[in-house]
Amino acid sequence: MMDDLKVESEEKLSGEKIEVDEERLPSRAMAIHEHIRQEGEKELERDAMALLWSAIAAGLSMGASLLAKGIFHVELTGVPGGFLLENLGYTFGFIIVIMARQQLFTENTVTAVLPVMQNLTMSNIGLLLRLWGVVLLGNLIGTAVAAWAFEYMPIFNEETRDAFIKIGLDVMKNSPTEMFANAIISGWLIATMVWMFPAAGAAKIVVIILMTWLIALGDTTHIVVGSVEILYLVFNGTLHWSDFFWPFALPTLAGNIVGGTFIFALMSHAQIRNDMSTKRKQEARLRSMHDAKEHKHEEKQH
Repeated sequence: MMDDLKVESEEKLSGEKIEVDEERLPSRAMAIHEHIRQEGEKELERDAMALLWSAIAAGLSMGASLLAKGIFHVELTGVPGGFLLENLGYTFGFIIVIMARQQLFTENTVTAVLPVMQNLTMSNIGLLLRLWGVVLLGNLIGTAVAAWAFEYMPIFNEETRDAFIKIGLDVMKNSPTEMFANAIISGWLIATMVWMFPAAGAAKIVVIILMTWLIALGDTTHIVVGSVEILYLVFNGTLHWSDFFWPFALPTLAGNIVGGTFIFALMSHAQIRNDMSTKRKQEARLRSMHDAKEHKHEEKQH
């Protein structure tokens, strides 16, 4: 079964590896693109159960964002600048998920999309839809478990529970159109963050904090973090299940995909298309020079 899960690419056909060495590529942007494409191919070819368990773990981990933000909200009430520190709590779940290499749906709106854009075939599109479906399902299962635990396990005091409710209700103040528009921004910011990782090195955690803190400060909507917040309201009876899907989940999911895939990934891929053409010309020139040298060598032997 696993042998069938292969991304179709020029490198696979020729038996080569994706070139990620910046010195051998036309631009720094292309080096980053190829590095992310290499990671994307690995994700697309992973076993479905491995993806699912990793995605469930990510959904659970995202509960840390609601947990931290709720606690900060209670403890920082009346403190000058408390809003800034409270929203810093939003970053906790992302730090855990990304540093632990767990599967987050919005991260895959750019990472797994680049290999498909590089070679747009039905097989590759099928692998992408498979990955998205499994990871989204796992993320939602994990967030549901986290939200259920926060509501039914005797962990938090009433002030913290009230803070969780307030956080969720603040999200639900958005209309479906606002959910969609805000989600485009968060999808774009997550994709930007992923694009920055190859160059970030040891500063990766700083990039995660800054970009996800900005998402929180902008009151944007995110399908995974938001699911913990809204499902908490569902489990405590504040909202009906239907409210989770509309006005929240469907517009937010669509917005995250548009922001991460159709805006960022398309633009990122477009900017290096000319570089790819240059790279192919360089490779053709090198092959031609190599063939010429071999031909001269054969003539000398004769």
